[in-house]
Amino acid sequence: MSLSNKIDFAVIFSVVNANPNGDPLNGNRPRTIYEGNGEVSDVCIKRKIRNRLMEAGKAIFVQSDDNKIDEHGSLRSRADSVLSGIKGSDEIAKKACATWLDVRAFGQLFAFKAAGGKKAKAKEGEAAAGAGDDKGVSIGIRGPVSVQPAFSITPVSVTSTQITKSVSGEGDGSKRGSDTMGMKHRVDQGIYVFCGSMNPQLAEKTGFSDTDAETIKAVLPKLFENDASSARPEGSMAVEKVIWWRHSSKAGQYSSAKVHRTLSVKADGSYQLNNLPELTPEEINGF
Repeated sequence: MSLSNKIDFAVIFSVVNANPNGDPLNGNRPRTIYEGNGEVSDVCIKRKIRNRLMEAGKAIFVQSDDNKIDEHGSLRSRADSVLSGIKGSDEIAKKACATWLDVRAFGQLFAFKAAGGKKAKAKEGEAAAGAGDDKGVSIGIRGPVSVQPAFSITPVSVTSTQITKSVSGEGDGSKRGSDTMGMKHRVDQGIYVFCGSMNPQLAEKTGFSDTDAETIKAVLPKLFENDASSARPEGSMAVEKVIWWRHSSKAGQYSSAKVHRTLSVKADGSYQLNNLPELTPEEINGF
């Protein structure tokens, strides 16, 4: 059975001396908006949700290389292992949603090449759209779970540190090599918030269920566990609170925008909820 009620949620998390989401187009500095507030992209957040779901034993289609838990080296290989031989777009989408939790939650685009390569060639004397018109297909699956980017409550201070690497040079290792200069960047301190929603109408199409919603709810407080790196040392990022609103119907009593705006967060991480009639939020502690 698919999701029975609309759900909205919000996550408050803290950052201390860490780079929560580096920008590759800006020297991997922490992402910030024009006003100076920190930003963590929705793609980054969904990647962490997928990682925690994999740790919970769930089948996930989009696996990053450093967290891969199967033998497939690409998305194409993983898709072919399950979808190969299935005919029809609807059947392929149905099978993909039944197999992978992230597909039925976030959606996915499956692009299949033509049988003859990127573009099948027409034989001499035939029209371009004739017998050689074997173009492949793209199957788009729209997921019911949407996640917004996270933004810090106040502008963040970004500290950049110059680093060096001293290693032995060429030859037998007796010569000291030239120092390699580099930079590391961090957010000194910040409180970030992101919101999301689960749509029952779209859940009907993918098979996303109440059980799936509870699974995601269970991993949100653990979003940054087992996520340490040089840029994000263990303990430098933590979920402080998860706010979970479950509406009483599929359409929901209120719009997601109105629900999300009932949450007011301060720079120290404290917050206030302006409750809406007949919609009581559940407050879940992090750590």
